[in-house]
Amino acid sequence: MGTVVSIELADDLPPERLVELVGSTCAWLHEVDARFSTYRDDSEVCRFRRGEIALADCSDDFRHVLDRCADLWRDTGGYFDANGGGALDPSGYVKGWSVEVASRRLADAGSIRHYIGAGGDIRMRGSGPGGRPWRVGVRHPWEADQLAWVLSVTDGAVATSGTYERGAHVWNPLTGKPAEGLRSVTVVGPDLAVADAYATAALAMGESGLAWLAQRIDEGYESAAVTDDGRAFTSPGLPTVD
Repeated sequence: MGTVVSIELADDLPPERLVELVGSTCAWLHEVDARFSTYRDDSEVCRFRRGEIALADCSDDFRHVLDRCADLWRDTGGYFDANGGGALDPSGYVKGWSVEVASRRLADAGSIRHYIGAGGDIRMRGSGPGGRPWRVGVRHPWEADQLAWVLSVTDGAVATSGTYERGAHVWNPLTGKPAEGLRSVTVVGPDLAVADAYATAALAMGESGLAWLAQRIDEGYESAAVTDDGRAFTSPGLPTVD
């Protein structure tokens, strides 16, 4: 998926079981990469894009991802668009979804206290080491060695989308131009796939994304954002550490 994934299990389980759980999680993420990679010619996404496989013949996971991307396109007023680049690219949903599924699979297998981080997307379940909430640092959008916020999360997801590392990689699909107005958007909520999509969509919206994010609070999604000119905004329920 073009990123590094870190996994921490805080469960009181035998070491060999913890190793097994990490291994199965990695196997799932590799499976997702093989199916949804836009860089591998033999992936399901690339084969579908070339017309070599019909939607009806695609995997259940593939059809689920496309359905959710369509839902998010509607829910974001077109700002989250898996076809915005001219060819199907569901990567903006797949990363968060795959980690969310990985967390659920770990929980079903007996790991109720864990942390999975994938390139700015993090899913935490239960408490962290020592029984304390997990702490997540949100990088300062200009100072790489500084934090803009520190979040305290027990059960939930944190997703950050920004322009400070990869430059103008998020485009406004309505204008066809790079997103501008917001330098960093962080969304905290119950589902990582949704939080990630919301962060990406808000970044694409620019400053109008601030008002749009405020409307997501009733859905359980809090947020923080930094504008291109350095102003910072947080929603009232953002779980920050004092």
